[in-house]
Amino acid sequence: MPFLLVALSGMVTQRQQQILQFQNAQIEALLKKLGRKRLLLDDDQRRLLAVKAHAIGRKALLELTTIFTPDTMLRWQRELVAKKFDSSGRRKPGRPRPPWHTRNT
Repeated sequence: MPFLLVALSGMVTQRQQQILQFQNAQIEALLKKLGRKRLLLDDDQRRLLAVKAHAIGRKALLELTTIFTPDTMLRWQRELVAKKFDSSGRRKPGRPRPPWHTRNT
């Protein structure tokens, strides 16, 4: 039984490696086709790549073929986190009023 489990996990790992190699080749072909043109993404696309890149980690990203550098995608992640906790749009000048002085009109 343990031998079967080891053989099965080896087959799964080999299959995942084949899928990664295919995707890397596909990305390289697209990058060659694109040439030196700059690829622009919208916010949702950057957000998706940033979250996925953060989950993988910088070291693993360096081993993969990527359209953008790992540093760029991780910078997007840092900017998303900073934006999440930025409350500058909700602040107003001056000291806030105490709760008993607020009027509900």
